[in-house]
Amino acid sequence: MLFPEVEALDERQSIEWVERYLHPRGLRCPGCDATTRYAREFRVHKRGSVDYRCRRCQSAYNLYTSTIFSGSNLEPRRVLLLLRGICRGAPATVIAEELSLSRQCVQRWRKRIQENAYALLSDAVRSKKLAAEEIFRSARKGTLKAR
Repeated sequence: MLFPEVEALDERQSIEWVERYLHPRGLRCPGCDATTRYAREFRVHKRGSVDYRCRRCQSAYNLYTSTIFSGSNLEPRRVLLLLRGICRGAPATVIAEELSLSRQCVQRWRKRIQENAYALLSDAVRSKKLAAEEIFRSARKGTLKAR
């Protein structure tokens, strides 16, 4: 994950970065999976993010819906700085000072993010292990075909 020079980013660029990395398929309705093209903006928060209302299923959602940051009140710029600090291994006290948060808050975020990363890593490793076992069984039975 490449982090831009955050000091040079404005709020709009921060929102775009967070959306690109937290929603790789694009921001979508959690109810019917429709894109924001089928939604209307109905609330803009002080932190700059927008709440959308889906025209198809009337679900409300925003930039943090269905992510680890769901329900948080962090601005996109602070989310970006938090992720950058955690990925770089910066101490919680340094990140907390940079974001004007408490050290305990940063440690809670770090723990959530690491637990989420370990869960995703475990799923990926488990699926690779199952694929390797299937190949081994097929090769042992002589049913593995050369490509």
